[in-house]
Amino acid sequence: MNYRSKSLFSILATGLAFFFACEVYAQDGTIYPMDRPEEPNAILLGTGGVEGQTAEESWFMQWGDPMARNISTATLTPFLPDPAKATGAAVIVAPGGGFRWLSMGNEGWEVAQALADKGIAAFVLKYRLFPTPESVEEFTETMNRTFAEATPREETAGERPTPPPARPAGPIRFFQMDDAEAAYKLIVERADEWGVDTDRIGMIGFSAGAMLTMQCALNSKVMKLAFIGPIYGNMGEVQVPENAPYMFNVIATDDFLFNGKTGVIESWYKAGIPVEFHLYQNGGHGFGLGNPDKTSNRWFDAFIYWLEVNKFLNEKK
Repeated sequence: MNYRSKSLFSILATGLAFFFACEVYAQDGTIYPMDRPEEPNAILLGTGGVEGQTAEESWFMQWGDPMARNISTATLTPFLPDPAKATGAAVIVAPGGGFRWLSMGNEGWEVAQALADKGIAAFVLKYRLFPTPESVEEFTETMNRTFAEATPREETAGERPTPPPARPAGPIRFFQMDDAEAAYKLIVERADEWGVDTDRIGMIGFSAGAMLTMQCALNSKVMKLAFIGPIYGNMGEVQVPENAPYMFNVIATDDFLFNGKTGVIESWYKAGIPVEFHLYQNGGHGFGLGNPDKTSNRWFDAFIYWLEVNKFLNEKK
């Protein structure tokens, strides 16, 4: 089956009508409930459910972006390139959302389609999430609280700003890693069908998805990733294993996760593993492929060129 292009449009079909109906209002950050879209190409990963989860999966629109929460069933959706353009490289795409929701459009489907357009087989990982309140009102409160806790307070006279809470970077195993490992195994099992070179499978993640990507690179005994792309993720120091993948890292100076830290870059550099770091003047947090008039808008082009220079995009023979 050819999943190219068809995946993106079939997945968005239900949500688009709603989006155009309230596009002006959706740009203000307000949460608008939406019907759960069809995902005809999503493949069940069979990793189980979520303990204590009683609410059904639900979707909403914010900033014009479709998002999902209360996900208790993990899936993988392939976005395959035109066979004439296929390079053999593959990328698992992990959207972000604080492990409480997933930004499926901005950090999932759109990124996967952009990769497929460059000849790269992309796979959107809809991983399981921690439970959130069923009502939109309560969920909105918890969502705002999550961002408030992660954002350092501005400095006042005689007082230092409160730093964001430390984000784990050590050997932690969330159940989301089980989902990522199942996705990797599935890609390897169906590599011939999907035109994937198993020596050139990478993973890219955004925010919480970047944290998941990092955990997979540091701690998974299953995934043999060739490269990773943590996009606006945790910047703290880590213990880098000898077989760590190449890393392409992106963050903006006005992102609350940056806070002047470059520990993860230094860790990779000291370990002697190839690393490329793009620190952008602006872009904030959650910019996906990019926002208008921000210097971070061209990171995807730089990522593709980095893959090319490091020979991850050699045409499959």
